[in-house]
Amino acid sequence: SNTDPKPQFKEKYFPQIMDHFNFNSMGNGTYEQRYLITDEYWKKGSGPIFFYTGNEGDIWEFALNSGFITELAAQQRALVIFAEHRYYGKSLPFGQDSFNIPEVGLLTVEQALADYAIMITELKQQLGASACPVIVFGGSYGGMLSVYMRLRYPNIVAGALAASAPILSTAGMGESKQFFQDVTSVVCHCKSTVIFHHYSNARRLLLHVCPTSDYGRIQSAFSLCKTPSSYKDIHQLNGLLRNAFTLMAMLDYPYSTHFMGSMPANPVKVACDTMLGGADLLHALKDTAGIVYNSTGDLTCFDLYTLYVECADPTGCGLGFNSLAWDYQACTEIEMCYESNNVSDMFPLMPFTEKQREQYCSKRWGVIPRPGWLKTQFWGDALSTASNIIFSNGDLDPWANGGVRKSLSSSLIAINISEGAHHLDLREANDADPASVIKARKMESDTIAQWVKMERKCLQRGF
Repeated sequence: SNTDPKPQFKEKYFPQIMDHFNFNSMGNGTYEQRYLITDEYWKKGSGPIFFYTGNEGDIWEFALNSGFITELAAQQRALVIFAEHRYYGKSLPFGQDSFNIPEVGLLTVEQALADYAIMITELKQQLGASACPVIVFGGSYGGMLSVYMRLRYPNIVAGALAASAPILSTAGMGESKQFFQDVTSVVCHCKSTVIFHHYSNARRLLLHVCPTSDYGRIQSAFSLCKTPSSYKDIHQLNGLLRNAFTLMAMLDYPYSTHFMGSMPANPVKVACDTMLGGADLLHALKDTAGIVYNSTGDLTCFDLYTLYVECADPTGCGLGFNSLAWDYQACTEIEMCYESNNVSDMFPLMPFTEKQREQYCSKRWGVIPRPGWLKTQFWGDALSTASNIIFSNGDLDPWANGGVRKSLSSSLIAINISEGAHHLDLREANDADPASVIKARKMESDTIAQWVKMERKCLQRGF
């Protein structure tokens, strides 16, 4: 790992408007929105501001796994701010009641963007930074938010680095089979089709056991805490297994990490070796899932319903309060009707149609999704009139094909990282980094420096 000293972030809270768009609902009521800030590298009053548009989780998780931003800040003498997304981490507008209905209704993309716009504007005033250009950064959903900030608030944001941002697939564009097809491609990359056949054989064996109601064998093979007793339990097991492969594909970094759980270096290779090294197919599949769910080796059994929670996002919502927030977003604006079909992918047939999404969301949250809303609000693929956005994607990331893979203009730049997993380019420099991500970071650094220079001239001229 990079041995440079780590920046010392200060944790602060910003009094944020609860409802930006309805003057009657909450008046000018506020909640405490958490943010992290470091001026360790900042050239006060003139250096740029690098602002991370926080996504679906605790903001510390992103700050500690996005070292490229602070490394770039050291080079370009920038102030760094990581802002936490409303309804995640400690930024709960209604405290423990935030996920009640109707309180959860203030969780929208638009409200989150307005939070960031207000925070940037007011902190610039407080810090004497009115002449400081702002560049936004984000990974995954956070990358989507960075794109949206540049589209919605170009008067505030001079440019955006959107790493692994699936802005097309989450707006309902593309095919429902694409995601799990790409997970399969990443997983099979290590041993060609051999891993595909081993997983498929294990799955067929599981299907063979189910109709015989030999649930005791399944419990034993997968070290389950409780004996399965229904199709529902087997469906949950299939979801848990599919989610394990999804996470390993996303987080296939060339070194061990502690992000969205603990992963060994090259987890896909570890998974392949585990699957191929087991004498018993079901035991091997259990051990492979254990890379994700039992990285410490402390679990003596797997609890199907606590390790994985099925939700409106077939790729997984996570656990705890953060999972509730993401489930709600997946029921409203974020479209993820992704499904596995066992034809173009290695997973069981697990459909998730618009109708199924509507039924689930109506029952769980009392809402009916509005397909196409994100596309209407944030342009879909009609981005040619935008400017100053970098879309970076890794070829090892199953989210990549849900984003922008080709440059759209000289200032709408697509960077494809041949050996990159999910927003690898946002992570700090590491001796194990492939050449492709080192090259990508250099391109990003040079482009951002140009944007800052251009914006500074505009600010000086009063434009």
